[in-house]
Amino acid sequence: MIKVSTKGRYGLRLMLNLASHYNSGNKAVILKNVAQEEDISIRYLEQIIIPLKIKKLVKSIRGAGGGYTLARKPADINLCDILEAVEGSCALVDCVEDAEYCERLPRCAAYEVWREASQLLQNFFKKVTLQSILDFGEKKLQKFKEKAKTKR
Repeated sequence: MIKVSTKGRYGLRLMLNLASHYNSGNKAVILKNVAQEEDISIRYLEQIIIPLKIKKLVKSIRGAGGGYTLARKPADINLCDILEAVEGSCALVDCVEDAEYCERLPRCAAYEVWREASQLLQNFFKKVTLQSILDFGEKKLQKFKEKAKTKR
């Protein structure tokens, strides 16, 4: 089974949290607050934030009112950016990213399947922005609230 790791899932949750604060005008957030809001260990978030900073997806703000914020608008950061920062390549198998990885590549019948599937996945992840996920979450929350009202 192909799965996104905990690091990838928590990295997305961290970025969504920063995006929601970014949109509310309260841009800088301390990791301790994110840890509490997302129920993720502060130590784990400290590890995840490093590659996000290196890839210039987040930036730190020093001083009073400091913390972390998105380096770009939520609409300008996609899921592929985040996963590549915290997980590495979005390719399904190593040979798709590195032809030197496998000596069987020139005669491998499965290579084209892996290459095409990886491309489909990457293209999908590139279309999904933090903003689109926030928008979807808001619609989902509205439906939940409407159902709750009708049950009363």
